[in-house]
Amino acid sequence: MFETATAIPGRSAPHPALRVARWQTETYPPEINGVAMTLGRMVEAFLQRGHHVQLIRPRQHTADVATSRDRFEEILASGLPIPRYDGLRAGLPAYRRLLRAWRAARPDVVDVATEGPLGWSAVSAARRLRIPVVSEFHTNFQSYSRHYGIGWLRQPVEIYLRMFHNRTRVTMVPTREMRDALLAVGHRHVDVVARGVDTRMFDPAHRDPDLRASWGVGGDAPVVIHVGRLAPEKNLGVLLDGFRAIRTVRPDARLVLVGDGPERAALQRRHPEAVFAGMRTGHDLARHYASGDLFLFASVTETFGNVTLEALASGLAVVAYDYAAAREHIRHGESGLLAPFDDSAAFVGLAQSLATDPVRIAALRGQARQTASAIDWEQVFVALERILLRSVGRDGNAC
Repeated sequence: MFETATAIPGRSAPHPALRVARWQTETYPPEINGVAMTLGRMVEAFLQRGHHVQLIRPRQHTADVATSRDRFEEILASGLPIPRYDGLRAGLPAYRRLLRAWRAARPDVVDVATEGPLGWSAVSAARRLRIPVVSEFHTNFQSYSRHYGIGWLRQPVEIYLRMFHNRTRVTMVPTREMRDALLAVGHRHVDVVARGVDTRMFDPAHRDPDLRASWGVGGDAPVVIHVGRLAPEKNLGVLLDGFRAIRTVRPDARLVLVGDGPERAALQRRHPEAVFAGMRTGHDLARHYASGDLFLFASVTETFGNVTLEALASGLAVVAYDYAAAREHIRHGESGLLAPFDDSAAFVGLAQSLATDPVRIAALRGQARQTASAIDWEQVFVALERILLRSVGRDGNAC
C-alpha cells in the first residue's frame, strides 16, 4: 500500500507515502473562494510530497471534463446549482458509484471536504468498505441561515453537521476557536489544521499608483479595500457603515470592493461612489490588495477567512472582529484592530478612529506584513499529512 515518499527540501525525513489520498469536494479551482483555494493548495502539496490523489467533485458545466496526470485523477459526479451561488453546483449522491470505484482501486484514506449529498455518499461508502475516512469543516452553513431569512433552519443544520462529522474519524478545522466551539456542541475528535498565506504573491511591493489613479485616488487619500463575496452572509451593511464613518473624517477616502455575488447590482445602485472591481485573481488580485491602505472585514460567518491573511501579507491595516483568522493572527493595536465579535458600533468606531491617524495606519501596515511572514503553508501541509497518516495507523498512533 505504501512506497517511500519523494524527499522534499526542508523535511528531515520523508514519511511513507499514501499511495492514494482522496478528496471529495463541491468546490475546487478555478472556482474562486477560500475553500477552493485551500483545497487546491493541499492537493498540489500532497502531489509534491509523493502522494497519490484522487479528486471527486460535481461537474460544474457541460464542458467540464475529468483530468488526470502523474499521481492525480478526477471523478466527476452529477450536481445541481446552488441557489445564490452562481457557478457552483452541489454534488448529488453517488454511493454506488463510489463503492464500485473504491472496490476496484481501494484508497488508503478518504478525506471529505464538504458536507453535501456527495460528501455523505463518500462517508457512507468509505465506512461500508472499512476505509478510514476523515472530514474537514470549512464553512459555517448554520450561521448563514439568519442572513438568508431562514434562521429556523439553524438547529436542523447544526444537527446534520454534527451527525455528518461524527461519522468520520477526525474533523479538521482551521482554528482552535472553531475546535472548541464544535466540541462544545457535541462534535467528537476535532483537530486543528491551520491555513497559510503566499507571501510571495501577496506583497506590498505590488502597490500600483496607476491602479490607484484609475480609482480616482490622489495624494495620500486612504483607500479602503474589501475582498470577498458580495452576499448577505458577509455583513456588508456594517462594512458600509464603517466606510461612511471614515468619510466623515476623511472625505477623500475611497472604497474598493473586490468580488462578485448576488448583492452586487443592488450595492452599485445604492453606492455609486464605490469602486466595484469585480472578481480578481492571481497577480491582479495581489495588486488590488497592495494598492489599498485599510482592510475592513465585517463578516461574522467565517470558519477562517483567508482574505484576512492575504490583507496582512499585502501590508494593509486590518479592522476585523475578534474571531477566526483575525483572532489567531492579529494582536490588537499592534498588527491590526479587533472589535468584539458582532459589535457593529465598536467595529465602526475603530474604522473611523484609525482613518484619522496616518501614523498609526503606517505602523499597523508594517507590522501586518511582518506577522504574515511567519504564517507558513508548509506547516499546514505537515499537519494534514500527519492526520491522514495517523488515520491509517502509519505514524504509530492510529485514530
